[in-house]
Amino acid sequence: MKGKILVIISALVLVSCKTNPNAKNDLNYLQNIEKVAIESSAKNSVNTIQKGDQLVILITAKDMAVVKPFNQNYSSSDLIQSNATAGGNTPNQGATNISGPTYIVDSDGNIDFPVLGSVNAGGKTLVELKDDLRERIQQFVINPAINIRLANFKVTILGEVNRQGDYIISNGQGTILNALGMAGDLTMYGKRDDVLVIRTEDGVVSHGKVNLLDANLINSPYYHLKQGDAIIVPATNTKDVQSKQNPNTGLYLTAASIAITAAAVIVSLITK
Repeated sequence: MKGKILVIISALVLVSCKTNPNAKNDLNYLQNIEKVAIESSAKNSVNTIQKGDQLVILITAKDMAVVKPFNQNYSSSDLIQSNATAGGNTPNQGATNISGPTYIVDSDGNIDFPVLGSVNAGGKTLVELKDDLRERIQQFVINPAINIRLANFKVTILGEVNRQGDYIISNGQGTILNALGMAGDLTMYGKRDDVLVIRTEDGVVSHGKVNLLDANLINSPYYHLKQGDAIIVPATNTKDVQSKQNPNTGLYLTAASIAITAAAVIVSLITK
């Protein structure tokens, strides 16, 4: 009898600890990266200025007094603080300072710029707007330097991540992996092959799902983020099952395990 009990207990332990050698690893990102050709990454990374965007534009030159009219109502003491982890538990992590006059892109896609008046910005990239301003300002200033930053490049990350919230990407360029990194990565219950991205461009809402485990993610139009994107990480079935369980289930299982062990000891003593 004693031998049979020990065999049964040993078998249960082995079954509970056994792992499936054929099970795939669902935690490693971009698993087939060596087999994927990067095709559309550069094309999808181009972001254009949208209505309502906040542009920080600072004009500099060798003689700053010459460009002062183009930087009206601004002094070097003015500072716009952009936290890369706004909404997270570590608000100062990755903080970037952006300084300069701020311009709001109106409903017609224009900004009201000192001296130059109305300048169209909507639909242009930051580089295109920079070239346009440089060409105009060169009529008044020799070799001006144009610095433009997008102050409101914000993405929202919700679901099974360690730090949900709104995150500002100060340089206007970011990928879904960058954003999830700022959010502290997915939790162990995050569904890595079914992440939803909701995007709004010029008032049009679109959405798509990405698989973080597949390196073809790099060629997805949702790999490079755009301002206003929302990333939603769903929970795995394991999390769903756990959420429906009695919170005392763990205690019950522990008590049952102790009871079985005690019974085995008693039987062992009796059969001696």
